[in-house]
Amino acid sequence: MYKGINDFKKGYQPRCNIVKEEKGDLVADSHIIVDRWRNYFSELFNLHGVKDVGQVEKHTAEPEPSASEVELAIDMLKVTNRQVLIKYRQN
Repeated sequence: MYKGINDFKKGYQPRCNIVKEEKGDLVADSHIIVDRWRNYFSELFNLHGVKDVGQVEKHTAEPEPSASEVELAIDMLKVTNRQVLIKYRQN
């Protein structure tokens, strides 16, 4: 409803659904545009030949933290927040 009201307030604003192909040609066909975006993001995320993003293995620079490391980090944040609150209340 709100989107319709906002569109009505703005009046007619034409949209231009045109995308450049890899060669540099302009394309207006919606199916080709969707394929172009799919190719663009697969190149961007290096997902060549993968149809489902869930199939991709995730590689990170650091190993995943253990549960004890996460708990320690949370405890440190709690202590820091308490110290900030105490200082804030003193001022």
